[in-house]
Amino acid sequence: MGTSARAGLILATVAVVQFMVSLDLSVVNVGLPEIAAGLGFGAVGLTWVIHAYALTFGGLLLLGGKAADRYGRRRVLLFGLALFGLASLLGGFAQEAGQLVAARAVQGVGAAALAPAALSLLATTFPGGRSRVRAFGIWSATNAAGGALGVLIGGLLTEYASWRWVMFVNVPMAAGALALAWRGVAADGGGRGDGGRGGGRPDVLGAILATAGVTLLVFGVVRTEHHAWTSPTTVVTLVVAVALLVAFVRVELTTKREPLVRLGLFASRSVLGANLFNLLAGAAMAASFYFASLYLQRVLGTGPALTGLMFLPMALAVVAGSVLAVRLGYRFAPRSLLIAGGLLTGAGFAWFGMISPDGAFATDVLVPSIVVGTGLGLCLGPLVSAATTGVAAHESGTASGLLNSSRQLGASFGLAVLGTVAHQRTGQMVTPQTLTDGYAFSLTLCAALLAVAVLIAATVLRGQAAPGGGRAASGGGQAELEGRSMPEQSGKAVSK
Repeated sequence: MGTSARAGLILATVAVVQFMVSLDLSVVNVGLPEIAAGLGFGAVGLTWVIHAYALTFGGLLLLGGKAADRYGRRRVLLFGLALFGLASLLGGFAQEAGQLVAARAVQGVGAAALAPAALSLLATTFPGGRSRVRAFGIWSATNAAGGALGVLIGGLLTEYASWRWVMFVNVPMAAGALALAWRGVAADGGGRGDGGRGGGRPDVLGAILATAGVTLLVFGVVRTEHHAWTSPTTVVTLVVAVALLVAFVRVELTTKREPLVRLGLFASRSVLGANLFNLLAGAAMAASFYFASLYLQRVLGTGPALTGLMFLPMALAVVAGSVLAVRLGYRFAPRSLLIAGGLLTGAGFAWFGMISPDGAFATDVLVPSIVVGTGLGLCLGPLVSAATTGVAAHESGTASGLLNSSRQLGASFGLAVLGTVAHQRTGQMVTPQTLTDGYAFSLTLCAALLAVAVLIAATVLRGQAAPGGGRAASGGGQAELEGRSMPEQSGKAVSK
């Protein structure tokens, strides 16, 4: 198979994988009321249909990225796709709430394997220049379209088939991606985590500590509906969560095995800034999908299918923003696009925060969703570019896993905090007015999160040259790291 043909198949594989992974973060949102009625979920317990996926996904992404570096991207990608498809099938047949939550957790494990392997393939197949800008533009468009179209697809499936089809829909996509990967991705032995220079086994203990710590942190926040922030139950839960995360950092610094993530990566301002931005943006986006969907159904009385259709303009706006980012990416550095996109997304969230119980779709949802979608589309490609700029090939899987992890952990923690805030704001008297008050307040906080993200982009990320004159803003040519230039194809890890 020719190099060009193989690169095209890899791009197609990565696009399908990212669409499916992003789809699963939002496809269940519109179906949540039907899922709650069918399996007997409580109001707070229902959020664990989201959390179970996001937590295992985000918590194990670093291990997935490290596994891709060590054991080979093709092998890890195929394993993740098979596990994801099987978990989706089992989740569709769930008869109890616990069974669905367990299936969603296993889906997250599969996604944690396949997502960093796919993104690492993209980064190494398109190392620089205009082809890299275009490849990441396609990745960002499918990533965004999956998240936004998930709401539309979920609504149609829930109303005209069954909520179970929001799980079953993944099975044919996973099978198709498996076929593409089997044919298009060449077998590779992996770099054994250190560029082929040997090394120990991946740090499983670190993965367990990170996942357990974040899970307890989210659990402690969610439980504040029943236990006050100052109650012994909440305090103990949060203290143990922090202790586990501190232990994770210590293990990464002292382990004799390959660390789950080399903390020296964060010495790169590009890597650090991109992941902090991604964490905050992920928190805001996950919460906004959740609240906007509930507002349309529980306040405005919209059915599942129509609710999903109402998110279509946002999906199109995200794609349009991603296409615009590709065009602008040839002229402007990632930091400039992140600042512009973050400001636009934050403005859309602030507009969302003005929803009212007697609102209308056109004014309260349509226009702000287009603003949010366009701003998000401008951010996605530049985020990937910034987070992988200057990273050595043998750490590309780790860097990719780190970026995906920051997004998923941000989504889970953001939904936990903002969902709890919205519930407390609503109070015990549930009316359209009180529900709207809770949703509006949390959507306004989403705007605040984007304001902080923009501040990070402006102060932490360094300015990089635009690709004019043959230099790619996405990392082709040279990347400025820690005040010095580093060739993108050097065999050294950043800030080592």
